Amino acid sequence: MRSLAKDLTVESGKVQLAGWVNSRRDHGGLIFIDLRDHTGIIQLVIDPQTEDAFKLAERLRDEFVIRAEGTVRQRGEGLENPNIPTGTIEVVVESLELLNRSEALPVSTHDEGVETGEELRLKYRYLDLRRPSMQARLARRAKYYKFMRNYMDEHDFIEITTPILANSSPEGARDFIIPSRLHPGQFYALPQAPQQFKQLLMVGGVPRYYQIATCFRDEDPRADRLYGDFYQLDCEMSFVESGEEVRETLEPLMKSLVTDFAGKKLFSEDIPRIPYRESMEKYGVDKPDLRYDMQLIDLTEDLKDTEFSVFAKAECVKAICVKNGADLSRSQIDGFTEQARKLGAGGLAYLTYTNDGIKSPIAKFLSEAELNAITEKTGAEAGDAVFFGADDRDKVNKVLGQLRIAFADHFGLKDPNVVAFCWIVDFPFYEWDEGARKLDFGHNPFSMPKGGLPALENAKNDKEKLAIVADQFDMVMNGYEICSGAVRNHNPGIMYKAFGLLGYDKEYVESRFGGLLNAFKFGAPPHAGCAFGVDRIFMVLENTENIRDIVAFPKNGSGVDLMMGSPSVVDDYQITDCHLQIIPEDE
Repeated sequence: MRSLAKDLTVESGKVQLAGWVNSRRDHGGLIFIDLRDHTGIIQLVIDPQTEDAFKLAERLRDEFVIRAEGTVRQRGEGLENPNIPTGTIEVVVESLELLNRSEALPVSTHDEGVETGEELRLKYRYLDLRRPSMQARLARRAKYYKFMRNYMDEHDFIEITTPILANSSPEGARDFIIPSRLHPGQFYALPQAPQQFKQLLMVGGVPRYYQIATCFRDEDPRADRLYGDFYQLDCEMSFVESGEEVRETLEPLMKSLVTDFAGKKLFSEDIPRIPYRESMEKYGVDKPDLRYDMQLIDLTEDLKDTEFSVFAKAECVKAICVKNGADLSRSQIDGFTEQARKLGAGGLAYLTYTNDGIKSPIAKFLSEAELNAITEKTGAEAGDAVFFGADDRDKVNKVLGQLRIAFADHFGLKDPNVVAFCWIVDFPFYEWDEGARKLDFGHNPFSMPKGGLPALENAKNDKEKLAIVADQFDMVMNGYEICSGAVRNHNPGIMYKAFGLLGYDKEYVESRFGGLLNAFKFGAPPHAGCAFGVDRIFMVLENTENIRDIVAFPKNGSGVDLMMGSPSVVDDYQITDCHLQIIPEDE
């Protein structure tokens, strides 16, 4: 059985083909059927003289599954279809067989002409997958995996699978827990990442490990984050004591995916290393999109003596210069102002630069020297607008950081054919948990603090603890976090101390990480690694902003599988078997 668009030529002669009826056209004397499979479309011609085939063709409808046998011939002059690869040939049918019927479709299997809501597409995902664009994306994703595997194999990484049934681990999100039937009252957890297992592989003497791992996190879905399960290129390297060695090893893979696999352009061959605090100050986020500039400019010192009370009372005053921002309408500025208010700002002050000078409701409150300082530092010119944030430093960074993204969207500054990478380094080892009103680990407890044990021992108060930096890093791609990694803490003493500064004793640490700690007592090598979010990377490479578009069977925005009907209730005996009891919500 031949694929329709694969190497089919006039010289193919007599062929046998199978697929779906993409469309059927009855021209009286002849019936034309566009037959489709995963490779494309070919036109079938059925003549009334082939009586059985013609009778069957009259009854065919879209998406019926058929098999056809016939001879390939050149189409007549002027009858070619330039929109498909097989548009210069057709198959004259000699026999036709119906393999299966189809009911009327609830969703379209075509890419053009029909708009179907996502919920309905997900409910009938098996039909949605028939669309040529989805078929191409599934095939392309397989090549994407092969591309990554080839690189890892060439760089001496060994592919090893790790357990799915594991123990609970603090990776920053909620676990999916699984009750044990054989051990009443105890639970497995689906791994948020293979973190502990891959570190144990390093202790076990594996020099370089990788896998395309399935990870599970019970966190809210969003456009760039799947619910429940997702995939990451997980890797670890032994005898590594610097995050830079990991970055230099894996960076070429990411560049090659952009240029060689996706055919896109790199914003820069040199990928910058940006300290976390610098990123927050310059861009307001720890995952900056570097395809456009619009950095946050600190004007606190320049405006410390201003008569404009909003600026004078603020701990921090910053601004961003928006090129061509003077063209924004009043209603558009009001929209950005409302967005700023939702983020916690009191409003949104601004200056517009025209050929006739600076125009703004606040300009009269600013001295000539202050206006000159703003112009010089922001680089504003005629046609631009400067927007301000004035509040405590963290809030100013947050508000202007999000407005920077919103302005880039509005002015179309995100070129989809360009990819800008950066590494964010030197993350805080600890951070303040506002909800719990206490310190907690910034990412996870497995990272090595820069300075090792002395850095922890010298931290006597919360301020000093918050100043500790982890040898930890993220990779950012066009404003998306696509990788997280670190030099690992392979020393039991450092791990005990790291938890001890948060008030946890040795018994707690051993109860949660006994397997890892015990292994570290038997000659654990220094090691480091990272994990790339392969779904999110592929989303960027495929020019889509919805991560559900690049997965075969995703759940919807509420974490529900509309096709399979999960989550769902289970039989009572299954509940009893696992020693569980369902408590009604009203109790």
